[in-house]
Amino acid sequence: MSEIEKVRALLSSEPRPQGWAERRARLDAIGTADPVSPDIRFESAHFRNVPVEWSQAPGSDASRVLVYFHGGGYCSGSIRSHRRLVSEAGRASGISTLAVEYRLAPEHPYPAALEDALLVYRSLRAKGFAADQIALAGDSAGGGLTLALMLSLREAGEDQPACAWLLSPWTDLRMTGGTMETKDAVDPLIHRAYLEELATAYLAGADPSKPAISPLHADLSRLPPLLIQVGSDETLLDDAVRLAAKAGAADVATTLEIWPHMIHAWPLWAARLEPGRLAIASAARFVRAVMKAETAVH
Repeated sequence: MSEIEKVRALLSSEPRPQGWAERRARLDAIGTADPVSPDIRFESAHFRNVPVEWSQAPGSDASRVLVYFHGGGYCSGSIRSHRRLVSEAGRASGISTLAVEYRLAPEHPYPAALEDALLVYRSLRAKGFAADQIALAGDSAGGGLTLALMLSLREAGEDQPACAWLLSPWTDLRMTGGTMETKDAVDPLIHRAYLEELATAYLAGADPSKPAISPLHADLSRLPPLLIQVGSDETLLDDAVRLAAKAGAADVATTLEIWPHMIHAWPLWAARLEPGRLAIASAARFVRAVMKAETAVH
């Protein structure tokens, strides 16, 4: 059995959870199946009412930070579920990380998550981090939230971060991508009915076409460099491919990586999946290269 087949077996080892509490517990359990590295230092904090967690591997540059917004369809996911992915991304990038525990739907629908993301970014700026010392990242809904944050900053006339890493991003809550159907049989995690339930909870009646909700339908000009990673076996493949095309057409420096046979947010299982480790390494090279270029300019 291949590595990715073993991950698929892990994901299907229990019945699909029902209800928000059970789903949240399941994602936390899956995300913590492999322990974090013992040499990484973690520190919990709050930016006003938003819980965050700093992490730093030995030798990392504390003056630069990767801010990470976890996935989970805006309804689940946590600092805990993504701790290993985030901390290893920081190690590979050679900088600190800041994981954000934004409010979840349905208890806190749109725009709560975006408000929390803006608060965290502005708090970092107030603490003395220059915009070009900040990289943003997120997977799935966290990828969409990352884009929504940058669009909001642009509209407010605020400085953009150095770059953004978008992993399996959910960018279209209208769910118009063709791979929603063509990849349904091979995607073990994400299906239209599930996404529709998540979207209904997050939207709470809001228009899914709003750029801050579905960034695929936004004007993407004047955004910082983007790295978009997606697996070929994802129903959200078209969300990533169309985003890359639209961003590129808007003169945004955009790199799209489509990883063969990979599933949704596969670097979450990097401890047991070599393509997960390689994807993190690729993202880290991107972050380092952009931040080096930014430093040279300034």
